[in-house]
Amino acid sequence: MSLLSASILLFLVMDPFGNAPVFLLLLKGVPLDKRQRAIIRELFIALGVLIFFLFTGPLLLQALHISEPSLRIAGGIILFIIALRMVFGKAEIFATESPDEEPFIVPLAIPLIAGPSAIAMVILLTGQEPGRWLEWLASLLLAWGATSIILLLSARLDQIIGTKGMKVLQHLMGLILTALAVEMFMQGLLNILNQQP
Repeated sequence: MSLLSASILLFLVMDPFGNAPVFLLLLKGVPLDKRQRAIIRELFIALGVLIFFLFTGPLLLQALHISEPSLRIAGGIILFIIALRMVFGKAEIFATESPDEEPFIVPLAIPLIAGPSAIAMVILLTGQEPGRWLEWLASLLLAWGATSIILLLSARLDQIIGTKGMKVLQHLMGLILTALAVEMFMQGLLNILNQQP
């Protein structure tokens, strides 16, 4: 996997177009001047979590004795489930204690940005080729940067294309992710078949 394809994969998994309406909903009670600062804070917390798993992922996989083909197949299955949720919509409702309360870490940073799917993907990347950790870090930063721009401009995007427009973009991203998931699954399966005597 190249740096660009890894960046696209992580960007799709972070699902900024699907998360933007949720950010708007959860931050609607927060004053406008504090809203952008809250989004930036949550983005950096999510980045810290993902970088942590990027570097500890290979150690975790070694401790669990998980092979590369198994990792690819598992990654393909996870991606396929995520893609289905993106295509057909996800019925997740996050509530805060008060409409005026500013969310902290949960649910904005975790699990909306640095959710189980994003964590699994960074572990998958470094688990397959740990020697390319610098490339994976760069791809994570690129995906995170693009996600940050969309989330910081979520209010303006909502005015321009509306919630329905963002949902359409989310569905299209889900279709692309479906193809990537099938490709990853098939690569893992072929690796296992090639290892057979």
